[in-house]
Amino acid sequence: MHETVKKLMKERPVIIDGAWGTELQKQGLKPGESPEALNLERPEVVEAVAAAYVAAGSRIIITNTFGGTSFMLERHGLGDKVAEVNRIGAEISKRAAGDQALVFASMGPSGKMLMMGDVTEEELFKAFSDQAQALASGGADGLVIETMSDLEEAKIALKAAKETGLPVAVSMIYDSGAELDRTMMGTTVGQATEELTAAGADIIGSNCGQGIEGFVSLCAKMKAATVLPVWIKGNAGLPEMVDGKAIYKTTPDTFASFAQPLLDAGADFIGGCCGTGPDFICALKVAISAQA
Repeated sequence: MHETVKKLMKERPVIIDGAWGTELQKQGLKPGESPEALNLERPEVVEAVAAAYVAAGSRIIITNTFGGTSFMLERHGLGDKVAEVNRIGAEISKRAAGDQALVFASMGPSGKMLMMGDVTEEELFKAFSDQAQALASGGADGLVIETMSDLEEAKIALKAAKETGLPVAVSMIYDSGAELDRTMMGTTVGQATEELTAAGADIIGSNCGQGIEGFVSLCAKMKAATVLPVWIKGNAGLPEMVDGKAIYKTTPDTFASFAQPLLDAGADFIGGCCGTGPDFICALKVAISAQA
């Protein structure tokens, strides 16, 4: 186990942060716009989101670099800014974290379909390697490869990320199958967990895809398939469209009520994904403290 992870695990569970996309939207980010462009254009807005999570009690915060591969940035005319966008993204979160939290920099899907021949393994590896190295140069304490539905892509990203020497969490999205325990590609929790463990991940997890209540069983299945720590970031339910806006109905208190069931299922790192904000992290901290 990586030394950074060992230190974190001495005080389990580790509270991580909540959603970034929905928080940035509250600050004026419009649908279709690049969140990562804010790292260059409005860093103070990005830092405010990070700082709010630190103030709420997060011991790990991520970065505004989810779409930071060259493939994703090219969609917004930022393909030549990979190093800058990611380095600055890590620096922003590190500033906000101070000595209160660690930063695990976010690496999301490339947006390319490996199985469809959209991209080669070599091209994917280079894209993830460029991103990972830039995040490391910005001072990230770790990396989190998140919201992955393609296990092969996740393993390529993991291989690239491991070259930085930083601890790497890999978090899959399970939103398919009768029990919502398969990826879009049909991969089961057990298969993904076992293969990512063998591939050298430091932490295994799941985020997005469904409400927090569904993560209790996902967590138990991951724990049964690995000796590694488990990372959980569930949504505030599934969004409902109201007047053209996505509204998440789960309240912070309801979300936090799943803290103990998740701990019982073996969760080591707990935070939130879509629809969760600093108030959810506050509620989570209160719930966990009350049960300690």
